[in-house]
Amino acid sequence: RRASSAVVISKERMSAPAMSNAAQTFEGASAHANPRDGHSALPAPARSWGTALRALAREPLLHFLALGGLIFAADAILHPPAKDEKVITVTKALRQSFIDTFDEDKQRTPSEAELQKMVEAWVASEILYREGKALGVDRGDEMIRDRVAFKLQYLIFDQVRVPKPSEEQLRAWFTENHARFDEPERVSFLITPPSDEATAKRHLDDIREQRESEELRDQTRAILDRPVPSLSAAFGDQFGEGLLKLPTQQWTVLQSKDGWHVVRLDARTPGAPAKFEDLRDDAAKIWHTEETRKQAWEAVSRLKANYTIRYEP
Repeated sequence: RRASSAVVISKERMSAPAMSNAAQTFEGASAHANPRDGHSALPAPARSWGTALRALAREPLLHFLALGGLIFAADAILHPPAKDEKVITVTKALRQSFIDTFDEDKQRTPSEAELQKMVEAWVASEILYREGKALGVDRGDEMIRDRVAFKLQYLIFDQVRVPKPSEEQLRAWFTENHARFDEPERVSFLITPPSDEATAKRHLDDIREQRESEELRDQTRAILDRPVPSLSAAFGDQFGEGLLKLPTQQWTVLQSKDGWHVVRLDARTPGAPAKFEDLRDDAAKIWHTEETRKQAWEAVSRLKANYTIRYEP
């Protein structure tokens, strides 16, 4: 009964014009009723609007726009932007770094205008970096990839703390790596450009008879104090072995990995074993560098454990 009373009250509160308009609306609808099917017919304007809406609903472009809107809406919900991605903070430390790196030739601190100009340049660079990263321009760029990797590598190296080695530990390491500190045997020799064997022998005859061309003299190189262990990599094993068998100050023909040469061995300086006492400081520096690299690589290996590496066939 309370519900019916409420309905009655609401009807009583309706104004006369409102009731009249409602009556006219229903009367108009009754006037257009179809007596054959018992349903009220829509007015002509309503029919035209309905036809237009049905035609619009069949448009592929509308479907595409609606689908695109749904995708963007879902992406915005699933991947909301970071709250501070549009906030750029110019810290006191950053401003001080601009002051510290100001052109030393000026022998002064920058003025407020100069400092503001440097800050604005940095802010512009930061904006471009963030916008570019948002657009994905860093993906597939090997230069950017290498710079980011190098920066992280630097941070890892900076966090490595290597304790000072004991005397026994450093001596044992030096003994294992003494070949790296020993003074190698060295050789000095003259060598002509590579050629075929027949040309090299002809050049040898010309040199012995002192009738070689000026061009050949200009092209002949003098190799001074070359470490013997490096000969194989530069000229080949056969050349290095043959050179060490030659008497000094005598021209001959030798084959290298590049061809045939006329060669003269001028001098040989014997090597000398290194002494720990003479190279202790150098050994300690190299040991520290290698231990740092070793621990940094172990840190990278621990990160690698979080990844699955796949190799395409």
